[in-house]
Amino acid sequence: MSKIKHQINQRFIDSNHRNGRETPYITGSDRNQTVMFPPLVDDYVSNDNPVRFIEEYVKLLDLTELGFTHSVPKLTGRPSYSPSDLLKLYIYGYLKKTRSSRQLAQLTHLNVEVFWLLKKLHPDFRTISDFRKDNVSGLKKVCQEFTIKCKKFNLFGGELVAIDGSKFNAVNHNSKVISAKNITKLIKEIDENIEDYFQNLERQDLTEESIEETTAEDLKAAISKLKKDRENLSRLQTTLKESGETQIAQTDPDCKKMRTGHQGIDMCYNVQIAVDSKHKLIVAHDVTNDTNDLNQLVPLAEQAKEMLEVETLNVTADKGYFNEEQIAECESNNIKCYIPTPDNSKNKSKGLFTYKDFTYDKKNDLYDCPGKEKLTRTIEVTKHDKPTVIYKTKACKTCNLKSKCTTSKEGRRIYRNIHKGLIEPMQERMKENPSIGNQRKSIVEHPFGTLKHTMGHGHFLMRGKENVAAEMSMSVLTYNMKRIMNLFGIPTLLAIINYL
Repeated sequence: MSKIKHQINQRFIDSNHRNGRETPYITGSDRNQTVMFPPLVDDYVSNDNPVRFIEEYVKLLDLTELGFTHSVPKLTGRPSYSPSDLLKLYIYGYLKKTRSSRQLAQLTHLNVEVFWLLKKLHPDFRTISDFRKDNVSGLKKVCQEFTIKCKKFNLFGGELVAIDGSKFNAVNHNSKVISAKNITKLIKEIDENIEDYFQNLERQDLTEESIEETTAEDLKAAISKLKKDRENLSRLQTTLKESGETQIAQTDPDCKKMRTGHQGIDMCYNVQIAVDSKHKLIVAHDVTNDTNDLNQLVPLAEQAKEMLEVETLNVTADKGYFNEEQIAECESNNIKCYIPTPDNSKNKSKGLFTYKDFTYDKKNDLYDCPGKEKLTRTIEVTKHDKPTVIYKTKACKTCNLKSKCTTSKEGRRIYRNIHKGLIEPMQERMKENPSIGNQRKSIVEHPFGTLKHTMGHGHFLMRGKENVAAEMSMSVLTYNMKRIMNLFGIPTLLAIINYL
């Protein structure tokens, strides 16, 4: 068989040689050959190209009202680039996995779609970079405006929203993080080194030993450098004391060390999103430096409810958001939560009765235990910074099931958060409608996967929480744009814009 294949290939090569071909492969045209390109730049861009939608959408925006710099041209001096052109460039770049100002500057020379979008303008990387840095507030408002327009055209269901958080890497290496303990240690070492230098100089003066001029200058320079280092460390120490934090990042002081799943610990921001279930569009988002999600439910849920302009809203999240106070606040604001209760008790692994084995009697405000005894309300305490009521009974001393219930000499205790009365209806709802909680992954994990892996937005380029928030607004804006482009197509979206 291999012999037959060889003969066929040889005949093919011989045929190419007879026809004047130098190679059996597909070849390109001669670079020196004259080529007739279309005379119009517009001919290079098809009618269903995304840049046409970007162009028409940016035209709708009042950049002066949104607070963009240079939105009102100056009458004198050198003209500046229009903020609309730079905004279009950024939107295109974020859609195409190109966020660096230097790479965007290169696109203006290499990319035909960018030729069309910017009308052959070539802003340098500094101009592009400064635009993003100087228009932090404006970029956030552009994202918000697009979300409002999605609401206007009924792209949100407004019934169920899924909330989740993910860690996005900051511009700060782990080695550039210093703790309060290390600062104190370094200051002590610097003070000791400075003292050693001064003692050395004094000893030489007392013994009238000669010292070379260059050596004296070196000592003075070393002392000066140590003093500057000490001033910097003292400044960091003061910042830590004022903030109440235990560590500070030197490159980006706002980011924190966070666990990032299988990758260990990195310097990150905790990005929160609320995703509407209808088309998986992001309706609300936030950037925090909290290392967990315990206090993120209320801000995102209320932001989503306000944007959707609904009376009631169903919200689902994972157990990382289970916080009695947060859930109670949502419930009081007509936000119905579907959040699984985490089981943090170690009793099950020890073979002891768990909290689920005790039944709460709401009418009499007591618990019925597996031994048919009643645990009554005693005192209110603070546990884990939360107001909690303790329930217990004296019957534990003589109970036959004590060995299966508790190892405490004082008997079994039940700790009930004062907001537990609002949590129990939520737990009943989850039993009646398990499908709502089960939808969470399919709704909210899709956007994060698209943002991080498809669009390449898994790390930030700017420093500081406010700047990072603007970056995230651009990511959310372009994710939502990409989503509706895929759902409806460019011609349909252009028709909608023309209707506006």
